[in-house]
Amino acid sequence: MATWAIGDIQGCFDEFEALLRAIDFRADRDRLWLVGDLVNRGPQSLEVLRFVRALGDTAITVLGNHDLHLLAIAAGQGQIKRGDTLQSVLDAPDRDALLDWLRARPLFHFDASLGAAMVHAALAPGWGIADAMARASEVETALRQGSDAYFRHMYGETPHRWDDALCGAQRLRVITDYLTRVRFCRTDGTYDMRAKGPPGTQPDGFLPWYDLPARASAGTPIVFGHWSAAGVIARDDVYALDTGCVWGRQLSALSLDEWRWVSVDCARHGRDHG
Repeated sequence: MATWAIGDIQGCFDEFEALLRAIDFRADRDRLWLVGDLVNRGPQSLEVLRFVRALGDTAITVLGNHDLHLLAIAAGQGQIKRGDTLQSVLDAPDRDALLDWLRARPLFHFDASLGAAMVHAALAPGWGIADAMARASEVETALRQGSDAYFRHMYGETPHRWDDALCGAQRLRVITDYLTRVRFCRTDGTYDMRAKGPPGTQPDGFLPWYDLPARASAGTPIVFGHWSAAGVIARDDVYALDTGCVWGRQLSALSLDEWRWVSVDCARHGRDHG
């Protein structure tokens, strides 16, 4: 049995199938970790959702910001944006089953047997693995118990830093920001989501979230996506998997057993970063 982590698919189903062939994936033998953003900007979001849902427990998927965007639109709390390619999902006869399945996905995953974790974007600097699991569980509960209220407050201007004293909608929003949207932080955990370029282009005082000193999650391998501008990052405890498939670059898989990479080339579908 092999376990493969795969970067942001974003509706690029043909490339996803090509990558599964390249790694010789077999659903009766292997497992997939998918780092989120299954949908949007690529042309076949519906096909991706149907395929991954049909894999059942063979595929573990964490939610990304584009997945949450789709769920917010479906809940009547978001609007289609320029460049979105979500209408096929919203119009599908099986949309409710697909969206219910997507809403039930986690925001963070840890496998004790592999000693590795997965998130779409980032962890707050003060969160260890157990903290990240607990914080993600708060959002997962809100999604499953009353998603309309959650989506009404999912975006906001402040605060932009974790504090244990946060409560209600602000607490859930900040947790969601770290797990699905953040790239750069200050040492106190303050984040700036306007900065989307590669490491080294951030505002003064900010660092890539994984480079913060005394990061509590350091030492545990974490695979993540979301940051196509960063390219491949492969260190002892952080692995960036978003290699820009939707922008015409590559879709990549990382073996969590052998720590080797396999990539396939992609057609360009997206028009702007985010």
